[in-house]
Amino acid sequence: MRILVTGASGWIGSTSVKELIAAGHHVLGLARSDESAAKIAELGAEVVRGSLDDLASLRGAAAQAEGVVHLGYNHDFSQMAAAAQTDRAAIDTFADVLQGTGGPLLVAGGTLGLAAGRMGNEADMPGAQSDPRTANAAYTLGLPERGIRSMVVRFAPTVHGAGGDHGFVAVLARIAREKGVSGYIGEGRNRWPAVHRLDAGKLVQLAIDKATPGSVLHAVAEEGVATRDIATALGQFLSVSVESIPADHAQAHFDWMSMFFAADAPASSARTRSLLGWEPTHGTLLEDIAAGHYPGH
Repeated sequence: MRILVTGASGWIGSTSVKELIAAGHHVLGLARSDESAAKIAELGAEVVRGSLDDLASLRGAAAQAEGVVHLGYNHDFSQMAAAAQTDRAAIDTFADVLQGTGGPLLVAGGTLGLAAGRMGNEADMPGAQSDPRTANAAYTLGLPERGIRSMVVRFAPTVHGAGGDHGFVAVLARIAREKGVSGYIGEGRNRWPAVHRLDAGKLVQLAIDKATPGSVLHAVAEEGVATRDIATALGQFLSVSVESIPADHAQAHFDWMSMFFAADAPASSARTRSLLGWEPTHGTLLEDIAAGHYPGH
């Protein structure tokens, strides 16, 4: 199958491209820059020039494919509403092209905010007010009525591994190195789910090949890693002290990261594993921290 991948040169996208090619698909990678184009070509995919805010380029790229893996997103937390609007316009464009074909449309989401005080699962449907991106996921799940095999893959907030993760754990490592303290909030019992990027890429491939229309899938290998354990592992690797940060000082210490690091957001992938036969095989988050993949600079 010819599959267009947005975010193809990114952290999750690059390993997804490799898995899709290994499974026999012809991948077209959307490239906004020469640097992205070079990375995509090196992965073995066909380069298609375009960007998420250029709908004409998206339409042209999708018209060359039989399915779309939409992983690209603007993660600027200062412009969340605008990013969600751009995302919705892209999804609309892909849906217009794929309508009536039965082709797959995979859209990325996240597991944060699924449930309060309990383990989140694939059946949970958070309200759109929790995150403007969740409305786009709900819209995507309604697209099977237009003849599209649409699905949403919710990724753990920590997608870890070697080679250049710039996500939440990398931010925590940088804060720890700069301040000389690897902190956790309160007792640090709140939990983050995690998944290795190579396992996440494999799930994307399995979803394209096997998921039924309207599926919600969780890219979660570890249901919940205590934030105190994350801080301890970072402190040990960076040789800095590990300390509890009182909740009323969290904003000053962690800046914007505090609202995420304070969340207790365990999530299950039991249904996903059963549906797709997905079994994570790569290392854990704490193992990757201990291996030096988060140097804090």
